[in-house]
Amino acid sequence: MNHINTKPLILVTNDDGVNAKGITALYEMVKGFGEIYIVAPNRANSGKSNSITVEVPIRIRKIKDQDDLKVFSCKGTPVDCVKLALNKIVPRQPDFVVSGINHGANTSVSVLYSGTMGATIEGCLAGIPSLGFSLDSFDGKADFSQCIKYGRKIFENVVKNGLPRSICLNVNFPDGDIKGVRVCRQADGMWKEEFDHRKDPFGGDYYWLTGHFKNAEPQAEDTDESAIKEGYASVVPTQIDMTAHHVLENLKTWDYEVID
Repeated sequence: MNHINTKPLILVTNDDGVNAKGITALYEMVKGFGEIYIVAPNRANSGKSNSITVEVPIRIRKIKDQDDLKVFSCKGTPVDCVKLALNKIVPRQPDFVVSGINHGANTSVSVLYSGTMGATIEGCLAGIPSLGFSLDSFDGKADFSQCIKYGRKIFENVVKNGLPRSICLNVNFPDGDIKGVRVCRQADGMWKEEFDHRKDPFGGDYYWLTGHFKNAEPQAEDTDESAIKEGYASVVPTQIDMTAHHVLENLKTWDYEVID
């Protein structure tokens, strides 16, 4: 925590945009835990992962300024929002970064594509306990009430216990009633991409990304995919270090000598 007499500072962001229903729910989840700064994209930025803006200026606009809540709209990616907040907006290092609540699950390999988790990982890189939250529903009228209740309990645990350095949490909620919380691993799976070929009014070709997720281990009971399919919130500890440590020793046995 920061100074003894200072309220905890919580940075809130997302990838669905500052006006999304999910970020309002996320604010309700962490409200009361401290001073809150919301810095979020001005529009939807789904699938942006850890991307940053480097070719054009990034503009921000303050849209709310209250005692314990300040809200900024950022014309950039979710990671831009976190970087800009940490460097130019918040008055000190936040005690926590929370991202979401995303419309759509970010289980399994979706963590690699997710703007929600990109922002979470950026907070983690800065040494801040960070959590990403997603709901397994794309319905614009989705009910986040259960997410708020269970997410608040998960956040309380992080406030109480902290997180190891370079570890963040990827939390996914099932749509509807939640039976409880499962701490689990990321499922093995992949997206089977398809591209819908279409014609524009001038006869030009264009393609629209579609596809579906393929779970490679549907019988496994210890994964995030299994948890949300069975009605449980999944909590996956996610690490920054992507080194395959178990392969290191084998790679060291390879022949790397170059012969002219």
